[in-house]
Amino acid sequence: MAEVDIAPNFGLELKDGFKPANAWVSNGIAWLDDIQQFYRERSAIEKEYSAKLNALAKKYYEKKAKKSSSLSVGDTPAMTPGSLESASLTTWTTQLTTLESRAAEHDRFGGELISQLADPLRVIASRYEELRKRHSDFAGRLEQERDATYGDLRKMKGKYDATCQEVENKRKKAESAFDYSKSKAQNAYQQQIMEMHNVKNSYLIAINVTNKQKERYYHEYVPDVLDSLQDLSESRTSRLNGIWSLAAQLENGMLKRSTDFVTHLSQEIPRNLPALDSMMFIRHNAAGWQEPPNKGFEPSPVWHDDDAMIVDDTAKVFLRNVLSKSKGQLGDLRREVDKKRREVEGTKRVKQQIRKGNDKRDEVEVVKAIFALQEDLHQVDHKRLTAEVETSTITSAVGDVTLGAKSHNFKSQTFKIPTNCDLCGERIWGLSAKGFDCRDCGYTCHSKCEMKVPAECPGEQSKEERKKLKSDRQEAANSLKGPAGTGHAEGVAELPTMSRSNTMNSLSSGYAASAHRSATGSGPRSPAEETPPERPTSLKPSISGPTTLRKNRVIAPPPAAYISELPGSAPTNGSKGASSTETKGKMLYAYEANGDGEVTVLEGKEVTILEPDDGGWTKVKAGYKEGLVPTAYLEILPAAAVNPRPSSIYSNSGSSITSSVQGKKQGPAVAPKRGAKKLKYVEALYEYSAQSDAEHSMADGERFVLIKDDPGDGWAEVEKGGVTKSVPANYVQAV
Repeated sequence: MAEVDIAPNFGLELKDGFKPANAWVSNGIAWLDDIQQFYRERSAIEKEYSAKLNALAKKYYEKKAKKSSSLSVGDTPAMTPGSLESASLTTWTTQLTTLESRAAEHDRFGGELISQLADPLRVIASRYEELRKRHSDFAGRLEQERDATYGDLRKMKGKYDATCQEVENKRKKAESAFDYSKSKAQNAYQQQIMEMHNVKNSYLIAINVTNKQKERYYHEYVPDVLDSLQDLSESRTSRLNGIWSLAAQLENGMLKRSTDFVTHLSQEIPRNLPALDSMMFIRHNAAGWQEPPNKGFEPSPVWHDDDAMIVDDTAKVFLRNVLSKSKGQLGDLRREVDKKRREVEGTKRVKQQIRKGNDKRDEVEVVKAIFALQEDLHQVDHKRLTAEVETSTITSAVGDVTLGAKSHNFKSQTFKIPTNCDLCGERIWGLSAKGFDCRDCGYTCHSKCEMKVPAECPGEQSKEERKKLKSDRQEAANSLKGPAGTGHAEGVAELPTMSRSNTMNSLSSGYAASAHRSATGSGPRSPAEETPPERPTSLKPSISGPTTLRKNRVIAPPPAAYISELPGSAPTNGSKGASSTETKGKMLYAYEANGDGEVTVLEGKEVTILEPDDGGWTKVKAGYKEGLVPTAYLEILPAAAVNPRPSSIYSNSGSSITSSVQGKKQGPAVAPKRGAKKLKYVEALYEYSAQSDAEHSMADGERFVLIKDDPGDGWAEVEKGGVTKSVPANYVQAV
């Protein structure tokens, strides 16, 4: 704010400026009302704030009372603490008490704003306004007096002008008079001149009086009123400064007392050592504890055995493989554990530096990093401990059986062509069912058979040597399968016996599957062939009643050569010419095309198979037309069959039931997703009995076509034998 060199003076500088000065002073006095209203509203806020602080403190006092015991000694202490509270709760009580004290200070300050500021300001404004009005009234009277003087002067001037006019009139009359009246008119003229002189002198005196009064008005009377008005304004400012100073003093006192409360609280907080709460909790919860006993071997209720490890030759193969894998991983795992443990310790040191104030990083983020590193360490250390225990357990039982072992260089593999396991001889089914093969010698096996393979890898072999080893291994595997007399013929063990197509395992297309099984039932079968599909009940002929005995169909003998429809799956002893033989089929039901790529075929029509079943649909050629038909509507004719087919006691074809079913026959349900390349299958994990007609019963291991996965209600829709029903979703798994 600028300094004032010379004290201002309204009377000297404003002269006839009473009206603007009076309005300015009036505005200043009216402003005092705004200021006192400000303090009243501020008081209301302080009172409201105080009430809210008190309510907040009360609310959390009640919450603390409810949780005091559980926060101090837990929910189920071995010893109750009585009224004793933990150090943290005591500190929290101090904070709530401080809040209440601060609320009281704000309430007190709110009262002082009214009693010591707002009310005095209202009185001061009223008194100063009264003084201002008196100044205004006095100035008004002075102005009236001045105006009256000016009026008197104007009257005197009028009287003088009238007297002068009368002199002129007398003069003219005297000049026009004759004889005896001339002297009389002349005397009147002289008398009027003397009257004019007197009036003139009075007029001149009135002018001097008016000028003097004007001078006194502008140079004494009005300046005195202006100076008094200035003094009134400055007095108001002085009193306002006093009010403001008092307001600051009151608020400063309130803040100082509040600061004292908060300072006391700040001194109490460091006394709340983190270990105090832990110590109190330990003292009130310490009780007797006994470590749970180690787990022991529990014999099966159906196979009574002891806890001795099996160490025969077959078991040693498995143990050798487990020991080899564990020992191979152990060194890397130990190094990885040491590395991750060092990372954890380094990050913990950073956290300690943060708590000491030597590091400005975010402690929460550092703790998150510690947890992430500890989780990684735990996972690796868990694997390390497992490998160490496996190694020590196996070594203590059979010694280090890995000495001299030549483990296979197994890699996970998805077999795109039909491949048999060299250990068990069974087919490694499906593109999604991965197995293993040795990169050196070509040994192939299921994932489940990996640990049963003897560690006798002959090392890297040539292509011819691999073929010879494969043949020998398959012969050895086939010789171990089944009882004597049921082994597979040489060269046939690697292929499914008389399967129509390697991909033809749709349950909805299995009506003619029996036509492609071996007459003796020997040889490995695909999963879809392990449970013969049933004909829908609506199509079973009723010859002698509902209890008619179902008989297996008489099948033509298998062809001399196995005909495979997958590239690269032809048997080694099969003729090349057989693979080019056209496969024929016959329509069990009439089918009318419903979309692009399909073909309309009549019932009983013989067709040529162009492409095997893929997703429940088969591409055929009927006359000159080509297209897709549902595989369930089609019967694949054996390659060696001749027309007419061998007679059957119970035929799957539509011709055998023509006489018993009148009218046009309805074909079975068509596989979903016309043209889809793959069907989804599920396998039953548990046995399940249908609770209604809308559900399928299941046997453990039974396969179904998945129509609709679980939408969230716990049920999945599956298809079996052309019939779609529901099963519990958690009773099946995708295969």
